[in-house]
Amino acid sequence: MVFTSCFNRYHLAERLSSLLLISSLTVVAQVPAVQARQNLLSQEQRTAQYFESIRQSPLKQLAFLLEMPKGGDIHNHLSGAVYAESYIQWAADQSLCVEEKSMNVTSGPCDNSKGTIPVADALTNQALYDRLVNAWSMRFWQYADVSGHDQFFDAFAKIGEVTDGQKGKMLAETVTIAADNQVNYLELMLTPASDLSKEIGKKAGWDGQMESTWQKLQNSGIAEAVAVGKAEIAEIEAEKNTLLKCGTPQAAPGCGVTVRYIAQVARGSSLDRVFAQMVTGLILASDPTSKFVGINLVQPEDGLNARQNFRMQMKMLNFLSEKYPEADITLHAGEFFPGLVPPSDRSFHITESVLVGQAKRIGHGVDIMREDEPYDLMKELVKRDVLIEICLGSNDLILGVTGKEHPLSIYLEQGVPMALATDDQGIARSELSEEFLRAARDHNLTYSQLKTLARNSLQYAFIEGESLWQDWKKFTVNPVCQEDWQTGKSFTQITAPACQELIKNSEKARLQWDLEQSFASFESQY
Repeated sequence: MVFTSCFNRYHLAERLSSLLLISSLTVVAQVPAVQARQNLLSQEQRTAQYFESIRQSPLKQLAFLLEMPKGGDIHNHLSGAVYAESYIQWAADQSLCVEEKSMNVTSGPCDNSKGTIPVADALTNQALYDRLVNAWSMRFWQYADVSGHDQFFDAFAKIGEVTDGQKGKMLAETVTIAADNQVNYLELMLTPASDLSKEIGKKAGWDGQMESTWQKLQNSGIAEAVAVGKAEIAEIEAEKNTLLKCGTPQAAPGCGVTVRYIAQVARGSSLDRVFAQMVTGLILASDPTSKFVGINLVQPEDGLNARQNFRMQMKMLNFLSEKYPEADITLHAGEFFPGLVPPSDRSFHITESVLVGQAKRIGHGVDIMREDEPYDLMKELVKRDVLIEICLGSNDLILGVTGKEHPLSIYLEQGVPMALATDDQGIARSELSEEFLRAARDHNLTYSQLKTLARNSLQYAFIEGESLWQDWKKFTVNPVCQEDWQTGKSFTQITAPACQELIKNSEKARLQWDLEQSFASFESQY
């Protein structure tokens, strides 16, 4: 009975006494329209009080957080967002094979004498099915005889063959999970025109001079890679729309999730390929007709090429940021734990990602206290308004960093903006609601602080348009929307012409307004 009650969508309102509920509803019905926004503030306070009352029950907190609006998930790798069970089915559908020893997927034909068997066998073999799920994710990783770090990153190589031609299905699954977690916006990382940009980079070569290499890329067909990147997104979104019946009366909830894309750059690759991928991604992110909004360097930060070429890659970004000033940059940096790399490597990655690489957001930032002059660095992050994408579950599984060892509380203390994100929810076997639970459970964050993180996810998203907030530190609404804001209208009911224009022309403002309406509805239960 406890668990049933805990996970009932309406259990939270039922916790209040009937007298208080009736009284609250009476007050809401009687207050003038101009006081509606003030009433929403009292609803937020009551919601916060309820959240504190269940502080000692993680299960009740999870039920609460599953229903809480969360804004955006802005650090999410598409290939890592999908659960292993889906990859197994898709691999079986494609008649792919798996190496019994390594659990790597191959194209076949399958040959049992060489240790490769059909993935489809797993659909009738529970033992094989379990082995695949465990190998392609972090489930039971403690018994895999490898570190969490290696288990995590090795999983991508194992499933690589499956993802070809499946990105529409991958997107459909990811937006479905997002909608289930009350997420209205996603920034998904993937690599546009991966093979083609690699070929073009090899053709142009890398001569150590950025201007001449950039010019050679223009003459080697980089525009073709850009066109292919745009076409890929159109194709996978069309498949997602078909699968979820978007645009029809039967549309699935995932259709309501707005998606933009971050172009991945493989930092462990050769410099010619890295530079070509950077240029491809930055051109796409500069194009207002493209759904790419920025770029990010991916793959393990502690990899050999990533370490040896780190400073050069930052210089590349510095150079290219002047060529493509409209494009945004977010970078994985400081994804270290003590002993993972030499101390000298741990002293500058976040600093140079911001000061040289021109990152507007930092992914992870776990090792910030090992940076040279960390407090001065955090002051610079505040000054530049650089947000940290906090991935608590990922940091625990990959780095073993959790609880007081994680710098979240220090970032909070120093006023550095943050947002919570999943990183690779499918491989990690997690979801954004559980990231919020970790923040509340392990770092004692209040409802108000969690709400700020949710709002930050949209404020610092690379989505196009002007912000709803005049002051996003205090969440003071843009004056043109003040009257409609005070009366608590949905964006379809806005009457002020200037506010209508803002919401019409700004996808960011529309998403922010939608989030606030969702908060109002959620908090009205209390």
